[in-house]
Amino acid sequence: MAAAAPDFFSDALRREIIRSEQQRMRALAIILAVLLALSLTVANVFVDYVSRMFERDVPGWLPLVGIGPFLLYELVSLTILRYRAARDLDFPRVTRFANALIETSLPAAVIITLSHYMDPILVFSFWPPLLYFIFILLSTLRLDFGLSVWTGTVAAVQQMVLVLWLLPLEPWGNVPQETLLFHFSRTLVLFACGLVAGFVATSLRTQFEKSVRAVAARDRGTNLFGQHVSPAVVDRLLATRSDPPSEMRTVCVLFLDIRGFTAMTRRRSAEETVALLNAFFAEMIEVVDRNNGIINKFLGDGFMAVFGAPLDDPAAARNALAAARAMIDTVGWWNDSHPGWALKVGIGVHLGDAVTGTVGSPQRKEYTVIGDTVNLAARLEQLTKEVGAQLLISQSVLDATPCDGAIDLGPVAIRGYDEGVRVWRMA
Repeated sequence: MAAAAPDFFSDALRREIIRSEQQRMRALAIILAVLLALSLTVANVFVDYVSRMFERDVPGWLPLVGIGPFLLYELVSLTILRYRAARDLDFPRVTRFANALIETSLPAAVIITLSHYMDPILVFSFWPPLLYFIFILLSTLRLDFGLSVWTGTVAAVQQMVLVLWLLPLEPWGNVPQETLLFHFSRTLVLFACGLVAGFVATSLRTQFEKSVRAVAARDRGTNLFGQHVSPAVVDRLLATRSDPPSEMRTVCVLFLDIRGFTAMTRRRSAEETVALLNAFFAEMIEVVDRNNGIINKFLGDGFMAVFGAPLDDPAAARNALAAARAMIDTVGWWNDSHPGWALKVGIGVHLGDAVTGTVGSPQRKEYTVIGDTVNLAARLEQLTKEVGAQLLISQSVLDATPCDGAIDLGPVAIRGYDEGVRVWRMA
């Protein structure tokens, strides 16, 4: 039994989140490496300057203790994430929250470390508390509202706890840096930044979701209706947001075949043959598009076009006939422009009821039109060889739309039909 088709949207979103998480970790690792390098440089090169800033002598290796473990953790985490991504494995959501907690604790570790060498009040006015904003900003790359809010909450709670632990606070003191309100307002700002980052992350995720859904819908249209679907038809199909139903409906089917093409290929290389077909079919596709049809199948040196499906078209017969005539005109222009690639075509058009719907497996589906209408249109195209015509139509096409210049060939014996079929030749 065939396996169910994978959820393209969910899989694409999951992969994008993993890629975005890798970008975030790389950015954070680079920031920590630069911060560590600068701190080591200042601590070991500008010794006099450091001694004036701090109350105690600061060892040159101190930045390694405060920042080094977090840089190492980030590099290991990035390596693990790449390993799992290469094997298409995701990270559990609880692991993401734990990771955010550990990463966002770096500023707290630096604050605690520096508080042993500097007045704690000055530490909170120094650069370490500002590191919280870097983590909150980068949390948007997680594309997860909850994780961004969690990062902002961790930053706010940690800073407030450290303030209550390290500083002698007064509710209403004269020194702003020693009042509870001063530091509580900073805590609220951190939490608010987490909320803002969450909304930004949600916006980024929504935009990506819309892009993926649009791509998935267009792929669905292309897979169902063949390799070529006109932009106008695709846009109308996307608006339905569902696969066309299986149903019996009136359609007009057109078959086109290039006469003697097999013999022509014996005189040309494979590359030249394919180039000829591609260039010629490009002109034919443009004609079908212009007349509101779709190319349902390419058949080697020919194709089957459908008018009136998958979207209703009351003028299906008129459009199909107009397309057939335009194709013949285009062939004339083609032969004038490509004397070395002169072509002859045969076209059969028939209007009638047919079964329409999607067939295939969960991995690969295709929109198809089946039934006697399709068979007769194909027989008419083959009949053009016998009667020396470029375009033959059935009685139903003649009844549905004006056909100036139609010549009655009478009831014609056609393979597969017990009685003769009324056929008309278009001049």
